[in-house]
Amino acid sequence: MEIQEIINHQKDFFKTQQTKNIKFRKMYLEKLRELILKNEEHLYQAIYKDFGKSKFDTFTTEISFVLNDIDYYLKNLHSLSKPKKVRTNLVNQLGKSKIHPEPLGCVLVIGAWNYPYQLSLSPVIAALAAGNCCILKPSEIAENTMKAMARLINDNFPPEYLYVYEGGIDETTELLKLKFDKIFFTGSTRVGKIVYQAAAENLTPVVLELGGKSPAIVTKDANLETAAKRIVWGKFLNAGQTCVAPDYLLVEESIHEQFLEMMRKYITEFKYKPDSEQYTRIINQKNFQRLIKLITKEKIYFGGNSDEDKLFIEPTLLTHVDWEDDVMQEEIFGPILPVIGFTNFNMILNTILEHEKPLAAYLFTRNSEEKEAFTTKLSFGGGCINDVVMHLGNDRLPFGGVGNSGIGNYHGIYGFEALSHQKSILEKANWGEPDIKYPPYSEKKLSWIRKLL
Repeated sequence: MEIQEIINHQKDFFKTQQTKNIKFRKMYLEKLRELILKNEEHLYQAIYKDFGKSKFDTFTTEISFVLNDIDYYLKNLHSLSKPKKVRTNLVNQLGKSKIHPEPLGCVLVIGAWNYPYQLSLSPVIAALAAGNCCILKPSEIAENTMKAMARLINDNFPPEYLYVYEGGIDETTELLKLKFDKIFFTGSTRVGKIVYQAAAENLTPVVLELGGKSPAIVTKDANLETAAKRIVWGKFLNAGQTCVAPDYLLVEESIHEQFLEMMRKYITEFKYKPDSEQYTRIINQKNFQRLIKLITKEKIYFGGNSDEDKLFIEPTLLTHVDWEDDVMQEEIFGPILPVIGFTNFNMILNTILEHEKPLAAYLFTRNSEEKEAFTTKLSFGGGCINDVVMHLGNDRLPFGGVGNSGIGNYHGIYGFEALSHQKSILEKANWGEPDIKYPPYSEKKLSWIRKLL
């Protein structure tokens, strides 16, 4: 069946109103949950073939997120879908005002390869919970997980409701020419611009979850042991192939050498070795070669070793890094961490402000003034104080970028709202209305209108 035909079927099916039924939505969310649990081992095998990701990391960073998303919507779908009463202003009395969340129609989700299950299925789950039909286009770069999701869904869901479309750049390009009611894309800023331009041709609204150079700042007032341990974990999780990983590190000069040694200790202690459960390989040769070019040998403080056959790059710390270096010109998306010293906290915040707004930012300090300045002065998608990455684990926090790092957000209620239309309804009584808005006009009526409005 051609993809245009499937989309037409989805649009026709949406018009039947079946997806607006809460029981219908819950039935298929429960079915997806059962299928994931039943095929969990197969999902682990597929992602291991793609880039050597362990069961532990796959469950904690992928499967658990997807299952928790389903559980959230199963638990909260009635309250999320219920019309919300809002206050009616004086000029609209006697009346009642409500906001009715309604599904958009046919949604396209374009997933990313670095967390292929989470970043593909979580938006799909939000789309289904909101009452939409959905086309999922997983990333072809993680080929085995793409095929695993296609089998899981296409063998068990009606294509007029949910369908996984396999393929590469050509297939994605063709998809983007078609008319959808919303597009949800996760990936690079470069490709995000292409998606945005294509969506504009059809006036299709978008959610773009992109990336950027996310800074982590460590001041002398931080708990250094905790900071080193958490930064090493968050940076080298998934071999650095994480959109919210610390991209570069800013460390106050007075603790610079001490902190580097602490990070060296934890990198060694965590045993990031080829083929180990603690580490993954780089996704492919193209990304491996791109990353190797970013490692300047004379600036290596720790690490730098690699194995091209195994697509392994050792966790690498770089020092004496300048803002003009190649490693500081693009999002790294790999296990390389440039470390830059600073002496003035407010000045380093100003330097960050000179660059594009990042998807995430992190601060390690016990100084309340530094926390306040970081929170109020910097603009970024989301982040943490005294931790990294973990803000994603709270579904009560919206996840998304700002500026170059993205448009819109999701997780929990924010995912439901991102994939719904908030329809406003004012219901007026048939009596009790004064005549002041109706002709003929007069100065007296205008006087009353001024007071009411």
